[in-house]
Amino acid sequence: MTMVQPQVQNVVQELAARISHDDVLRCIRCGLCAYTCPTYRVEECESMAPRGRLALVRAVIEGKLELSPRFAEKFYDCVLCAACTSACPSGTKADAMLLEARHVLFDAGLVPEPVRGLLERLETRHNISGEENAGRLVWCSNMEHAPTGLGRSQAETVYFVGCVGSLFPMSFSIPQAFSQTLDLAGVEYALLGGEEWCCGYPAFISGDVELAREMAAHNLEAVRQAGARQVVVTCPSCYHVFTHVYPELLGEEALAGLKVLHATELLADLLESGALRPAAVPIRVTYHDPCDLGRKSKVFQPPRRVLQAIPGLELVEMASTGANSLCCGGGGNVESSAPALVESMAGRRLAEALDTGAELIVTACQQCKRTLSSAARKRRLRLRTVDVVELVWQALEQTHSGGSR
Repeated sequence: MTMVQPQVQNVVQELAARISHDDVLRCIRCGLCAYTCPTYRVEECESMAPRGRLALVRAVIEGKLELSPRFAEKFYDCVLCAACTSACPSGTKADAMLLEARHVLFDAGLVPEPVRGLLERLETRHNISGEENAGRLVWCSNMEHAPTGLGRSQAETVYFVGCVGSLFPMSFSIPQAFSQTLDLAGVEYALLGGEEWCCGYPAFISGDVELAREMAAHNLEAVRQAGARQVVVTCPSCYHVFTHVYPELLGEEALAGLKVLHATELLADLLESGALRPAAVPIRVTYHDPCDLGRKSKVFQPPRRVLQAIPGLELVEMASTGANSLCCGGGGNVESSAPALVESMAGRRLAEALDTGAELIVTACQQCKRTLSSAARKRRLRLRTVDVVELVWQALEQTHSGGSR
C-alpha cells in the first residue's frame, strides 16, 4: 500500500470530479441532518454536522479552503451511519458524498495515523486485529463439541464469520452460538478459516478501494471454491459489503448464483418453520438496529421476527428505532482514531435503552455489542448487551442437551 501526496490541485480536481458541485448545493442547510448526526450531537460543532462537512467540501471545490490534516479529521470522525441521508428532506446523499471525500483524502495521503495503521494490518494480515489470519478459528477452541462446519471443505452454505467474531474474545460467543444453532437445525455449512479474509469494508470506507477490491475478489473465490450457493453472515458490515459494495467493486455479475443472508434472516425462517423450537425466555428486551443492517441495508424485520418467535420474551422499542435508530458509535472506523467520541455516542444510545425499562439490549452486530457493552461497563450500568443469535441459542439450550456455549 503506497500513500503518496500528489499535487493539491490534482486532489481538488479529483474531489470536484467525484462530488459534483450541484449535488453539494442540493443541501438546503435546514439542520435536520445535524439533529440526527451522532457526532454532532456529542460535539455540538458545526463542522462535525453533515451539512458542515458538505460546506467544507464546497469550500475546497470553490477554492476557498485548502486541504489539510485538520480537514481530513472531520471526515474520518464520521461514523458513516447514513442518518443524515435518511433524514434529509431535499434528497441530499450526504453519506455517499462523505464517503467519496474519504476516497479522495486517501489518494491525497491525508489519512489519520491510526487509520493508516488499520490499513497496514489489513494489507499484511488480512484482518483488522493484526493477528495471524490462520487463527480465525480460535473461537472454536473451548467448545465442548466442535462445529460440524469445521474442516468441511464443500457445502451449500458458507458461514462467513468476520473479523470481530473471529478474533476478538468478547465476541467469540456469537459464532459459537450461531454454529451450534446451525448444527441443531441440520444446516450443512463450511467455515473458511484462514481462507476467510476481512470482508474489505474497513478498507473501502477508509478510502483504499483497491485493497477492498482485492479482499472482495479473494473472499468470493474462497466461497466459490467451497461450492457454496449461499453465504450467511452474523456481521452487518460483512452483509452490507457483500450485498452492496462487492457488486460495485467487481461488477453486478460477481454474485451471480450466490445468495447472501444475514443470520437473522435465516434464523427467522428456521424458527417460523418449526425447525428450531426455543424454550420460553421470560425477559423484557429492547432491540438496537445496527446501522449497516438496518438503515443502510433495510433489514429491519427479520431480527424482530426472531425475537417474537421466542416464547415469553417481551420486546419494547426505544424512542429512536428502525430507520431512525441512533448509531452505537462503533461504525466508520472511528474507534481507531477517536475512541472517546465513540464512547460518548454509545452513552446516548444506552440512555435510550435505559428509558425503556428493558433488562437487556439485543442487537444483531458484533461491533454494536462490543461498543455498547464497553460503554456500559465504563459507566457502571447494569445493562447487558447480547447478540440475537446468543439469545436464540440460550433459548434452544434449555430444550436440547449437548451444546457448549
